Amino acid sequence: MKTRMIFVGPPGAGKGSQAKILSEMLNIPHISTGDMFRMHFKNNTPLGQLAKSYTDQGTLVPDSVTNEMVRDRFMQEDVKKGFILDGYPRNPSQADYLNELLSELGWSLDVVINVTSPDEIIIDRITGRRTCPVCGSIYHITNQPPKVDGICDKDGATLVQRKDDTKETVVKRLSVYHEETYPLIAYYKSAGLLVDINGNRDLKPITNDILEILGA
Repeated sequence: MKTRMIFVGPPGAGKGSQAKILSEMLNIPHISTGDMFRMHFKNNTPLGQLAKSYTDQGTLVPDSVTNEMVRDRFMQEDVKKGFILDGYPRNPSQADYLNELLSELGWSLDVVINVTSPDEIIIDRITGRRTCPVCGSIYHITNQPPKVDGICDKDGATLVQRKDDTKETVVKRLSVYHEETYPLIAYYKSAGLLVDINGNRDLKPITNDILEILGA
């Protein structure tokens, strides 16, 4: 089944987790803007160099550069059977570009899943995360604690809190989301593509709800 979908919602609502699960179940690529940027930076591509020229100055990467990365990714063979977009589009301008790109390719979106969660729950969820610097395993101090406090179960390394997971950073990210990205909700709602999903549950029932929406 060809499925073309977008995940939207605030940072920490669980979009990435669901996208990874559904990517494996549906055998379609999970396209994350973060992964795309890291790939272009790592391979030192022209687009990566251009994006880095902005990030090195501490300024936002323009929509035009991000759009070109998405276009480049859409030209790859695996995307022909469907995709899950996570982290793109971030604003109505990018959404307009995506519409033009999809039209050019003769494709259309099936659904836009809006994973919802209140700010206070997101703040608690993200600030409680602890990461293993060695193997990358992720824990939560209350929801998924390690067997020994502060120590990774797998390799015994001392767990750390990433800079992105501090309260100050999370509050700032949520503020940016509400100001810049939230208009996407209205954008896709008016297009009749938006479906709200309650993200304050275990992973499995959320996955099941999305599969039911897709008719999978």
